[in-house]
Amino acid sequence: MEKLGKFRKIINKIYYKTFVDNFNFKLNYNFPNNYYRWDLIEYLINKNNYNSYLEIGCDKDQLFSKIKIENKIGVDPVSGGNIRKTSDEFFKMNSDKFDIIFIDGLHIYNQVKKDILNSVKFLNENGIILVHDCMPDSLGKQAVPRYKMQWNGDVWKAIVDLRQDKNLDIFTCEVDQGIGLIKKKTNSSILKIDKQINQLKFKDYYYNYKSYLRVIKLNDLKKMF
Repeated sequence: MEKLGKFRKIINKIYYKTFVDNFNFKLNYNFPNNYYRWDLIEYLINKNNYNSYLEIGCDKDQLFSKIKIENKIGVDPVSGGNIRKTSDEFFKMNSDKFDIIFIDGLHIYNQVKKDILNSVKFLNENGIILVHDCMPDSLGKQAVPRYKMQWNGDVWKAIVDLRQDKNLDIFTCEVDQGIGLIKKKTNSSILKIDKQINQLKFKDYYYNYKSYLRVIKLNDLKKMF
């Protein structure tokens, strides 16, 4: 996670609330207690007999160290994982395919979308892509530029954008800050919205997140995946 000094937080907050968005309502999610991204990944690996895993954005290996699988690669330009590159650099040189890919890199819409589309190219048949931090509960947690230490970024915009793609089937599970689930198959529910992605504000998300993200509960996920 990038360092964020006190002065930079103040400047970014003033800029964002003055020129970008200033909507103060907050959401209350029902994330399950004691069920985290590593639990979901373990479930998917065991159920689908996956044997290859890619993680984009490893930080201090909070997740990567917990994944038990035959082949695993973790990519981070600063720390963690086992490949010290940016995701863009990694995908340019990569030739392997993976059963399950977890994206938790730079939490900015354009980069998240790029990471998803690059991951699609290297996904095995019946594989799945997971995207972390899809469900911010407040304006500050999704603001770009960032001004909060606890930060989801605008990852949600990448999910909204790609839910309009006819060749990707996407859901978002209400678990551990919101985890997007992406399969490379015909979109069974194409999203139609009347705004461009760069026009979407947190207010739009607040009132429409369930339909924007195609939110499902953990129990529903286990019936579907």
